[in-house]
Amino acid sequence: MRRALAVAREAAVSAWASPVATTITIVMIAGMCAAVLLTSGRTVGAEQAVISSIDSAGTRSIVIRAEPAANLNSSVLDRIRSLGGVEWAGAFGSANDVQNGAFPGGTRVPLRLVWADDWRIIGLPRDPARVGDIAWGSQAALDQLGMPDSIGTITDTDGIGFAVGGLLDLPAHLAFLEPALFAPQPPDSVGPVSVLVVIAERPDLVAPVASAVTGVLAVDDPTKVTVQTSAALATLRGLIEGQLGAFGRGLTVGILLLTSALAAAILYGLVMLRRKDFGRRRALGASQRLIIALLVTQTGLISALGAITGSTVALGVLASTGDPLPGSAYVAGLIVLAVAVGVIASLLPAIAAARREPIRELRVP
Repeated sequence: MRRALAVAREAAVSAWASPVATTITIVMIAGMCAAVLLTSGRTVGAEQAVISSIDSAGTRSIVIRAEPAANLNSSVLDRIRSLGGVEWAGAFGSANDVQNGAFPGGTRVPLRLVWADDWRIIGLPRDPARVGDIAWGSQAALDQLGMPDSIGTITDTDGIGFAVGGLLDLPAHLAFLEPALFAPQPPDSVGPVSVLVVIAERPDLVAPVASAVTGVLAVDDPTKVTVQTSAALATLRGLIEGQLGAFGRGLTVGILLLTSALAAAILYGLVMLRRKDFGRRRALGASQRLIIALLVTQTGLISALGAITGSTVALGVLASTGDPLPGSAYVAGLIVLAVAVGVIASLLPAIAAARREPIRELRVP
């Protein structure tokens, strides 16, 4: 460890003592990273933005509608819990019209009883204050009921009342239930279900999860059940990821190969210009392995500085133009590759410098 630190310290001093070679190497590696990020990195950022949109809960949802004759009830959630690939499932009862208890004869809004394990997915608090006799409404539903402050009571046609608990932050994938009034029910209760919403863990699992869920519905009449999925979006995701990913990888590899060849040529020339320095080191007892380690370490340190500088500048340019940024993993991987390219490109010049005869290099022309 002490020897490695001594080599690293000597490499840093040597780099500082050779400003021309150091600057050229930094500019070369920084230019490589900037070129990759401004081309392939922009493509990767766009790909990640598109896939992130596709991977939203709405594109992973499976909506199952059941007519009353199907006799689907909330006990289906117990069977769905045993299935793999399911992120969340919620059961919604039939719509039951209610009105503001303070204004008999007012506008009626559909209320649905809801069963679920995690209420946050449907826009409710993690632990609602009460379940069974309290309802939460979307802004559209509360406006129609005349409850701008989200406070009051609602009653159905049979006189059964519910307290309004507050505003419901309805997620986009449940917008088809607007105007929405949800009354969370105890998990041990069982009631009829007209809409079952299941969210798969990944888009590519939508089709198999839909098939598995359909198999555990246990309905009386399967013809009274319809299933709506977003399987087409999962296929689209695969196409986008495959095409954009292949283009980005090909472009990155091409730039890295071109830069590595250019780096090898430039570093060879720079090393040959300093051959008398290495000859003096050999004459003073430095081994071939030490010369190679010194040059490789020096190039690695300079490459790291250039990679960080070029990546920072390129990310700033992308941010200023409003382009989507690639993820931190991509940027970190690029920096590691850039350093690796610099180190590999320096191996041949380092070996050539280490094998030079010190007497020949120190000879006065």
